[in-house]
Amino acid sequence: MNLKLANIQRVKISAAAFINCFCHHKLLEVDATGVDSELSVPDIIHGLCSSSWIQQNLRCLLLDSASVPLNSGLLAFGQLVGLRTLNVSNICFHSEDLADVSQLPSLENLDISNTQITTISALLTCKDRLKSLTMHYLKCLAMTKSQIFAVIKELKCLRHLDISGHKQLCSDIGFYLLQQKDILPNIVSLDISGSTYITDRDVEHFIRNHPSIQFVGLLATDAGYSNFFTTKRGLKVAGGANLSQIAEALSRYRNRSCYMKECLYKLFTETFSVHVSMPAILKLVAIGMRNHPLDLTVQFTASACVLNLTHQGLARGMPVRLLSEVTGLLFKALRNFPSYLQLQKNCLLSLTNSRILMEVPFDRFSATRFVLGWLYRHENPKVQTMVVSIVSTLALQLSREQVSELHEDLFLAVKELLAIVKRKTAENLEDATLLFSLKALWNLTDESPATCKQFMENQGLAVFIQVLETFRDSTIQSKVLGLLSNIVEVRELTSKLMTEDVMKHISILLHSKNMEVSYFAAGIIAHLACDKRPWPFCAAQRSALLQDLHATIQKWPSSRCKMSALVTYRSFKAFFPLLDNFSQPVAQLWALWAVYHVCSRNPSVYCKMLGEEGGLPLLCNIQAHHQTNPQVQQMAVSFLEDFRMYFTTYRKHTVC
Repeated sequence: MNLKLANIQRVKISAAAFINCFCHHKLLEVDATGVDSELSVPDIIHGLCSSSWIQQNLRCLLLDSASVPLNSGLLAFGQLVGLRTLNVSNICFHSEDLADVSQLPSLENLDISNTQITTISALLTCKDRLKSLTMHYLKCLAMTKSQIFAVIKELKCLRHLDISGHKQLCSDIGFYLLQQKDILPNIVSLDISGSTYITDRDVEHFIRNHPSIQFVGLLATDAGYSNFFTTKRGLKVAGGANLSQIAEALSRYRNRSCYMKECLYKLFTETFSVHVSMPAILKLVAIGMRNHPLDLTVQFTASACVLNLTHQGLARGMPVRLLSEVTGLLFKALRNFPSYLQLQKNCLLSLTNSRILMEVPFDRFSATRFVLGWLYRHENPKVQTMVVSIVSTLALQLSREQVSELHEDLFLAVKELLAIVKRKTAENLEDATLLFSLKALWNLTDESPATCKQFMENQGLAVFIQVLETFRDSTIQSKVLGLLSNIVEVRELTSKLMTEDVMKHISILLHSKNMEVSYFAAGIIAHLACDKRPWPFCAAQRSALLQDLHATIQKWPSSRCKMSALVTYRSFKAFFPLLDNFSQPVAQLWALWAVYHVCSRNPSVYCKMLGEEGGLPLLCNIQAHHQTNPQVQQMAVSFLEDFRMYFTTYRKHTVC
């Protein structure tokens, strides 16, 4: 390779590896911002100076937040004579080092923010070539204001000057700078954010006397609020007066946690009732979260801003990739601050967003584990409603293997969900929490025998019978029967549904005017019909119920009819024993009707699933078998004809 730029930001790399990998190349730029302490600043300088070509030609070196061991002595920057840009912010850098750096013959851009410098007098050495000087938060500076301005006045080539302050260091240097005359004649960018006593009048006067200014930093000051700053053409302001200023501040101060906190607080207030999607702003919030992962205030305020920017329909206007990144950052914040409840609540609220929950890629397994933990550890009613709504959706998005991995979390959640359902039923309270809890239990038991067993062991059947006796709403009934359909598919649990109470309710709900309720009731009866164990009532009653089932299916519309999207399947395997049971034609009829219906709704997905799971030979067998009920046989023929194009691949291995 012929490397020109080495970007090792926040990388863990040894000094030997750095030298061996990079220092034989003809490097022009090295960005070692926040590099791991295993590679120190002296190591970096030593490695770069091992190449005479790099000594003469390296133009840019960024060392922000890199490490300098104690007693390192003078940092030997003087050998890198080609340097034009040097960033030594947030490292152990002293006045003696500045004196050395100031003698670099090509130096134009220097950042000495948050260093141990006590005097900037050495900058006079490079006054005729220094174009950009950033000295934010020089906490050790021991010069008087007159001494500071005596130096700055000599830096006549400066186009950018940053003397911004910090909350821990109330500085008025910016205020006094604005009062100076004959200073900074070529200035284009001035940052005095965090300075005290700043007023709109003083800033306006300075800008009018310096017409080339294109940027001014005014965050955490009392300035930036007059019309001048919105009407001045070509002027960018980093401040807190409006959304435009906040966006500029978020972009400029992405690496300064003290200002990022201020920006995010202002942004939260500004976007509290926003009605327009702003992906560019959300991206800046994400950058702030990524750059300050261990700053609780940044993470918490950012999470609140995320809610403002994505609530209700605003997420629809956001790119999926951006929403995925932000969701990942929220979960990273949860891992870093596991005991901060409000941050966790903000993350929960973001997951209630349907766009994020349904369409955005993120670690759903970890999310489910986190949400389930909230379910059985917190009893706040509003939080419970949020949690059960999220669980009810996430449960269907996990694979069977992932569901089985949840183990204890899942079992505790089932117990808590049943407790919620039992409490709501006792109160005769039909609310969102009840509906979400029923849906969550339904989805958690889907193709999960272990969860079904846990449901039964926690007296779930008795609770659900009480639900059916208390509520007559078809929405509740369909969720209850949907879960019982999951139970009946588990062979060792099928017989436990053969109770008088269950059969009584199912035989009644079979005739429900709601299609889904009738469908689920029919499915439960069909599965029970194929079980050889004795029923809780006489053979005549059993025969009458099966005749009732057949008559009900006859009244249903075509299997191509539309039912709610709630009736979805991750697998058809539960239907296969019924499709292959020629001794119970009514059960076979129901199973075939169900498969036909599901495939009609989304043929490309479900016909592929049926073929891959080996269901096509069963349909072909129904079509050809001499014992097949004529009605079932005709439905199988229609099915194979309607979806012929989807089964081309699988027919090669199947005789129909």
